Amino acid sequence: MNYKKEWLCYEADDDFDDMEHRSPTEEFLFYQAVTNGDVEKVEENCRMGKFIDSEGVGTLSRNPVVNLKYHFVITTAMVTRISVQKGMELEKAFRLSDFYIQKLDDIDTVQEVQNLHDEMVIDYAQKMQRYFRKDTNSKHINACKEYIYAHIKERITIENLADEFGVSASYLSRLFKKETGISVSAYIREQKISMAKNLLKFSNYSMIEIANRLSFSSQSHFIQQFRETVGMTPKKYRDQNHKIQWDIQE
Repeated sequence: MNYKKEWLCYEADDDFDDMEHRSPTEEFLFYQAVTNGDVEKVEENCRMGKFIDSEGVGTLSRNPVVNLKYHFVITTAMVTRISVQKGMELEKAFRLSDFYIQKLDDIDTVQEVQNLHDEMVIDYAQKMQRYFRKDTNSKHINACKEYIYAHIKERITIENLADEFGVSASYLSRLFKKETGISVSAYIREQKISMAKNLLKFSNYSMIEIANRLSFSSQSHFIQQFRETVGMTPKKYRDQNHKIQWDIQE
């Protein structure tokens, strides 16, 4: 198949002349709203059904559902990369992107794709909003936080971090406490407990499995750390919050 020749014929087709794409400014402003954490503007865009508005949007597939899925992937890729440029942890942004794109495999209607799109862009916007509200850290400390996120299932020490960034453990410890208000070990514990809460809510992993996945020294150590941070045992937290499946409207 000579695709170059086919393109030249397609480009000269009369129907092609009648097709006009919407201004890229409109798309860019939407990406900016998402990655600036402007949740209200993003929610308004979703309520107006802009994602499924086909006027001025390229046709990437003759199948309407597949066409929308292609546009979903493009939107997710753009939002992910701009979010990283504006400070979201790289690993978090790309894992989030992978999660939502994989969900496309499970849906087969235009409405479901639209619902997933709205959930995705609002999720990114909310995460970016929280990031901008609390981010006053130097690039060094942000890089430190990104490392912790990417290696949260491992046992992380201040020495690991110092070696990673080529500074002394004492210097990094002082800088982290100065900029965040808490110690490195306290921050790592908070992040592990945050992930443990999600596993308790949305998975059926046992206490020992969660403790092992997050590299706590033992199940009893995990329970102790969880109780000190959350104010209740992991079992009580699960009893109050466990959900059998994700509710996409929540």
